[in-house]
Amino acid sequence: MIASEELKRGFHDPLLHDIDLPLSATYYPHGFPAAIATNSRDVLEAAGEAWGMFRAEFDRQTIAVRMVVLPEGDLAPEPSYRSQGHLMSIVCDPQNFGMMDLRALFGYSFVSSKTAADHAWLRWFFLEPLVLILLTQRHAVPVHAACVANEGRGILLCGPSGAGKSTLAFACARAGWTYVSDDITWLLPGAADLTLLGKPHQVRLRHDAPRLFPELQDYVARARPNGKISIEVLTAGFPQIQTASRASAGALVFLRRQERRTAYLEPLSTLEVWDELITDGGYSTYGDEVTALHQAERRRLLALPGYRLYYESVSDAMSQLSLLGAIGK
Repeated sequence: MIASEELKRGFHDPLLHDIDLPLSATYYPHGFPAAIATNSRDVLEAAGEAWGMFRAEFDRQTIAVRMVVLPEGDLAPEPSYRSQGHLMSIVCDPQNFGMMDLRALFGYSFVSSKTAADHAWLRWFFLEPLVLILLTQRHAVPVHAACVANEGRGILLCGPSGAGKSTLAFACARAGWTYVSDDITWLLPGAADLTLLGKPHQVRLRHDAPRLFPELQDYVARARPNGKISIEVLTAGFPQIQTASRASAGALVFLRRQERRTAYLEPLSTLEVWDELITDGGYSTYGDEVTALHQAERRRLLALPGYRLYYESVSDAMSQLSLLGAIGK
């Protein structure tokens, strides 16, 4: 039999199909396996920053990502994400782009060394989309919500960008609640109870967060790749804050900022909860099969009590949340 190396002799590789990717590691975002192969230590370092704190929890098909870093090219501009059939693309420019096979749970990207060297940029535009979009195809269902827990029962803090999800979650954590997630919480399909998965190792807050939380004065705000100015805080730096990577769902609270009015909680009907979920979510579709899975899991949330929380200040919101008491009892 002729060895594969012999078969390749005399052939060029203009597509870089056979480029050597000597570095590899497996990470466990939200407990699921994701294997990354690359030719750059920047990629593995950025992946470690994103998911190095997670450990293996679920025996599921491994997500496979190949990331090639080449010397030429500028820092990636904001990408366009597009999908047809079971394929999805991430396109910034000729040196920074990626592709995913949503059925095979496989993705690859080519990025410039300048993009790879900026770990926040690399994570935001490439690593996290590649891995987390593949994760949503089969393993977990995203909900646009922060999550805090009281006695193991999670409150989903829902709302559009700017509603105060992350700020309120951090305030709850400082007040003794358990911190689970700051912006996206994940549902575990097929779980007997409504299991919520989070990312408790970090919280991203608005640049003016030190005005509310003086202990953040020494943190430096910087522009995220989406243009927003934020502070990235590792919860390990605050040993008084309790964290958990999962919780059982207990209630949904939809946040509504208002000025100069008394804060209050408004109970919602099942139909109102569903309207809030689909209005605030901004969820992507990935075809009928995946959309059906996502809708079925999100509909399970309709079994929970739902509220709309009108508030102006964080302290007002906290006082109202405390009224919910021991959730689920």
